[in-house]
Amino acid sequence: MSKNGPLALTFHSLVVVFMLAPLVVVCLVAFTPENTLSLPTAGFSLRWFEAVFERADFLEAFNNSLQLAFLAASLATLIAVPAGLAITRLQFPGRDFLNVLFLSPIIIPHLVLGVALLRLFALLGVNGSFTWLVLAHTVVITPYVLRLVIAAAIGVDRSAEQAAESLGASRFTLFRKITLPMILPGIAGGWLLAFINSFDEVTLSIFVTSPATQTLPVKMYVYATESIDPMMAAVSALVIALTAVTMILLDRVYGLDRVLVGKH
Repeated sequence: MSKNGPLALTFHSLVVVFMLAPLVVVCLVAFTPENTLSLPTAGFSLRWFEAVFERADFLEAFNNSLQLAFLAASLATLIAVPAGLAITRLQFPGRDFLNVLFLSPIIIPHLVLGVALLRLFALLGVNGSFTWLVLAHTVVITPYVLRLVIAAAIGVDRSAEQAAESLGASRFTLFRKITLPMILPGIAGGWLLAFINSFDEVTLSIFVTSPATQTLPVKMYVYATESIDPMMAAVSALVIALTAVTMILLDRVYGLDRVLVGKH
C-alpha cells in the first residue's frame, strides 16, 4: 500500500468517518425538538440545552468532575515525574517492580478496582469522601503520566545536564533549568491524558462516589437508565464542544505536536 496512494487515503478517510460519525450523530440529536432520541428532521431546537442548564444537579456534577480531574491529574503528575526520572536514570533494587506497580492500574479492570476500593473505603469509614475519590482517580490515571514522562526522559540529550553539573550546578538548579524544560512536553501531554481519563471515568466512580460527590459521567449513566429523552445528547454535545475548544486553544498557545508527540 502506497503511503499517500488512493487506497491509503481511502482507508484513512473511512477510519476518520467511522470515529467521528457517532459524535456527529449525537450532536445532531441534541438539537432535536422531539421528546425522544431522533434526528432533527423537522427543524432544530435548543430546548434540551436549556433543560441542561436548568438542572442544578447536572451543573454540580460537572463542577465535581472538573475539580476531580484537575486535582487527580495534578497529583498524578507530582507522583509520576520523580518516579519516571528515578526509573529511567537510577539503578536500584526493585526498579522493575516499581515500574510494574505504577503501571498495574492499566492492566487491572476498573470494575475490579472499583469493588476493591469500595471495600477499602468502607473499612476506613471514608465512603463518599471527595478527598479519597481524588486519591482513587489518581491511582488509575498515574500510569498515563508516567508513560509519557519516561518516554520524554529517555529521549533527553543529557549532554547539557552533564555540562551544567560539571560547572557546579546543584541538583535542584539542574532539574529546574535544564531537565524540567526538556521533559515539559511529556509532562504536559501526560497531564492532559490523565485529566481526560479522570473526567471520563465512570466504571470505578460508580462504586466510590456518593450523591454529594457524583461526577458528570456517573450522573449521565444514572439518568440514562431512567430516561431516554435527548438531554443526554445535549450534555454530550456540550462536553464534545468544550473538549474541542480546549484542544484548539492548547494547539494555538502551546502546540498539540509538542504536548502529545513531544516535538520541540
